[in-house]
Amino acid sequence: QVRLVESGGGLVQPGGSLKLSCTASGFTFSNSVMRWYRQAPGKEREWVALIGAAGAVSNYADSVKGRFTISRDNAKNIVYLQMDSLKPEDTAVYYCYLQTRRLWGQGTQVTVSS
Repeated sequence: QVRLVESGGGLVQPGGSLKLSCTASGFTFSNSVMRWYRQAPGKEREWVALIGAAGAVSNYADSVKGRFTISRDNAKNIVYLQMDSLKPEDTAVYYCYLQTRRLWGQGTQVTVSS
């Protein structure tokens, strides 16, 4: 069964950090480009970051560049999103995405609030 399962969300104060994980199964993870998206209340889902299959290439939306870091562990089939210097506008449900299968995880809620 092809699955993506996100975890690590929660409530954090502005300026704080969280690290999200997305555990993959049912496909060849080490050959797959992985992406993170987010969707804030009342807004469209937006792309956040991507990482190449080997982990050597990454790219970020301008809104998170310099604050978020995407990484992966191909031995564990996990892609991570380290989020630092969080802002209230980062509040959203965060999803990982496998484009080749058009597969979304269930999402994990991140709330940045004092």
